[in-house]
Order: sequence, then C-alpha cells, then structure tokens
Amino acid sequence: MTKRAESKFKIDRRMQVNMWGRAKSPINKREYGPGQHGQRRKKPTDYGVQLMAKQKLKGYYGNVSERQFRRYYDEAMRRKGDSSQNLIGILESRIDAIIYRMKFVPTVFAARQMVSHGHVKVNGKRITVASYLVKVGDQIELRQKARDMAVTKDAIESPERDVPEYIDVDHKKYTGSLKRIPGLTDVPYPVQMEPNLVIEFYSR
Repeated sequence: MTKRAESKFKIDRRMQVNMWGRAKSPINKREYGPGQHGQRRKKPTDYGVQLMAKQKLKGYYGNVSERQFRRYYDEAMRRKGDSSQNLIGILESRIDAIIYRMKFVPTVFAARQMVSHGHVKVNGKRITVASYLVKVGDQIELRQKARDMAVTKDAIESPERDVPEYIDVDHKKYTGSLKRIPGLTDVPYPVQMEPNLVIEFYSR
C-alpha cells in the first residue's frame, strides 16, 4: 500500500466517515477511530465539533494545508454573500477538484498528482499547481499522455460517480469547463459537510 493510500484511509478512520464514498474504505469494517483508544466515545465540545468539520472539509479535498485553507477562509469572508457558501465555491474551483468532478481520475489524490505532473491545460496553458483556481468558462483539457492512461479510461467508465450539473465535460475529447460556481447543496459529497462550522472555527 502506498503512503498516499494509507494517508487517505487514515483520514477516513480519523473522521469516522467514508469520506469519498469508496468501497474499500476501512470505515466500512470498523466504524471507530484508529489506535488503541479509537473506540472511546465522548461528547465533543463546540470547539471539537468545529475542528472536526474543518478537518473533514480539508481532508476531502486531498488534505489541504492549514495555511492554504486559512487563505480560502479569508477570501470567503472578503467575498459578498454567504461566507460558508463562498468557501465551498472556492474549494470546488480548484483545478484538482474539477478534474476529479469531471471523472478523469478516481480520487482527488489522483487528480492532484495528474495536475502536478503537468497533464492538464487551462485555456491552452499547462498547469502544475493543484490549487490553481479555475474561473467560470475556462477551457480545461487533458494532454495526450493523460488521455492514454488506463487510470483515466477506467475512471471515465466507472459507475461510482456522476458528473455534477455545474461541470461541463466531453469525455470523448477529454475537455470541459466550469459552468458556474456551485453552492453547498449542488456538490455531491458522500458525507455531510458543514462549512458554517468551519467559518465559526476561524471566527473564534
């Protein structure tokens, strides 16, 4: 098992949810946290609930760093409208999240790797930073090497997930775009996300 896979499974067990809705998640077998004290159950404090909500949202998008996640919070607060909805919109605008939503890869971790290896173009420009924020209408495409990968073809054919309505994709041409910025109810999370608690956590 790779370190990347181990990290992904640890996130599932620490959060005590099947974060990405994957059949191989260890939470399907043991619905408690890792370690010798994992089965202890105690009522979390308000801070603990908010912290868990933050860790869950960070983990879902490939374990985003704390520094970067804090920047997303600051940007969400600057934008007009509901801050928690803004936060989701920013996270869903990441190029790795969009590649995952387009079903070009099986996991968001694989999406990050595909971007960092230079297999993705936005408006004809090669992008290697997974946190790159895509704008509505930007044209996204996979380079030829990525199109020929078995993992790409398998992900497209997989019945596990559907492409959400706010994403436009042509699997035959390996191209697509972000049609609009989604809100929380638009995003097909396998588990409940609570960005309002994340906003409360940072607002303390």
